[in-house]
Amino acid sequence: MKANDLRVGTAVTFEGKLYVCTQAKHVTPGNLRAFVQAKLRCVADGITIEKRLRSTEELEQAFLDRREMEYLYSDSSGHILMDTQTYDQTTVSDDLIGESIKFFKPNTSITALTCEGKVVSIELPKNVELTVTETTPMLKGATATNQMKEAILETGLTVRVPPFINVGDVVRISTEDASYLARAK
Repeated sequence: MKANDLRVGTAVTFEGKLYVCTQAKHVTPGNLRAFVQAKLRCVADGITIEKRLRSTEELEQAFLDRREMEYLYSDSSGHILMDTQTYDQTTVSDDLIGESIKFFKPNTSITALTCEGKVVSIELPKNVELTVTETTPMLKGATATNQMKEAILETGLTVRVPPFINVGDVVRISTEDASYLARAK
């Protein structure tokens, strides 16, 4: 695969080690050649490296098993996921999931990428629906367009939402940049 096709969650073999992409940004500077700025996490030891790759550079893609799992809960040992077919429970460390835990509520289905039975990465859905637990009330007469306010969601995630969103509303949030998409129906 070309470096241009590198996406978050993609597994690649690089310098003899298995890495999972945690961030990939395609950069096209003005008069220079395009490149991909990527953060790769080593599956074996968990060390993250940053690499600048030419967009036409070839990478060896590693194929991982995709398993449907369900997020159950978090405790001091990590985050507990359950395989939906075998009902086996797996504890995943906080550095593997990171900030994306704020998109999960208990019993959320996710896709886990596994290598030799060990979870090495997770794939988030494109968007999630979460309930607003805390926000300021709408001001009467505040009709300015593109005016946003802070809202705290049920998982602790803080996002900017339009002024008509109230406590108790369910909103759709993008998992790519944690931005408000729409009010859920």
